[in-house]
Amino acid sequence: MSVDATPALDAGPDPEQQTALRRSGRYLATHPHWVLVFVLIVLILITGMIEPNYLSVSGLRNSALFAAPIGILAAGQTILMLTAGIDLSIAMIATGAAYFAANQSPNGPVLAIVGALVVGIVAGALNGVGVGVFQVNPLIMTLAMSGILLGLFTEWAQTIFAGSTRMNDFIRTLGGGSFFGGRIPWAVVVWATLSLLVVYLLRRSGFGRNLYALGDNTVASRLSGVRSWQVLLAAYTIAGVFGAIAGILLGGRVGAVDLQLAGVFLLPSVAAAVIGGTSIFGGVGTYTGTILGALILAVLNSMLNFLGVGTAVQQMLYGSIIIGLSWLYTRIAATQ
Repeated sequence: MSVDATPALDAGPDPEQQTALRRSGRYLATHPHWVLVFVLIVLILITGMIEPNYLSVSGLRNSALFAAPIGILAAGQTILMLTAGIDLSIAMIATGAAYFAANQSPNGPVLAIVGALVVGIVAGALNGVGVGVFQVNPLIMTLAMSGILLGLFTEWAQTIFAGSTRMNDFIRTLGGGSFFGGRIPWAVVVWATLSLLVVYLLRRSGFGRNLYALGDNTVASRLSGVRSWQVLLAAYTIAGVFGAIAGILLGGRVGAVDLQLAGVFLLPSVAAAVIGGTSIFGGVGTYTGTILGALILAVLNSMLNFLGVGTAVQQMLYGSIIIGLSWLYTRIAATQ
């Protein structure tokens, strides 16, 4: 008797495996924070192996200082991405606000900070009017706003803003100082306070529900009575304010400002939101995930610096993270 040794034809994926994959996809989609916490811990341990001093108070403090402005900028991006929008001008808003604060620092911290916040309010509101009222594509509107702000502040730096570019001592303390024996940065306290406000805004307020509804189904939200232009105007104005606050903290940490101050933070602000699970198509995401995304990027930045990787390569990595995770989350959503 002959025995047929020909292997059986591949009948395709096992139905049980497909079911397991779907369950895994649903779990990752509904509980991404546990994965992010795991990744954060692994990155901290790897960075500590590369540079043992990183696991000291000063090493972790430096990462927290780097994460704070990213997290604040990413708060604005998260709010806007929930509406299927984005702000490509937020880094320039931060730079412009910091420049205004530095110029007015000789007149006291109150005038400097208030003036910087006004820069964020005006620029953010103009973005909101363009997107919400005139229905300009968010990419086009905010990219144009970034160019306008760059041109204005480049010109004003030589005229009406000529003078001091050094931050007030109070702002320097706020952006780069610490308390409790140098362990806790004031910038992290500012970030934590804003984080509580954003989490409450998204989870508990009617405005937050409108953001999710607008991003999930624009037509349905309008038919239900939501005035989308008002929601978008408020969202972009809030993002502008967050950009100004981040600029103040960045300027305070550096001590002085120039027109390139916050430029390198644009991609990380988007990457932090994407890493945290916020969909660029709108309607999906939480700020808690964005916080973890900002912390992951801060630790990753420290690791790359210890390895001698330059800023250009880091920007390439951030761009790759955005592309890769956007594709991954799209695939996960398709398995549900």
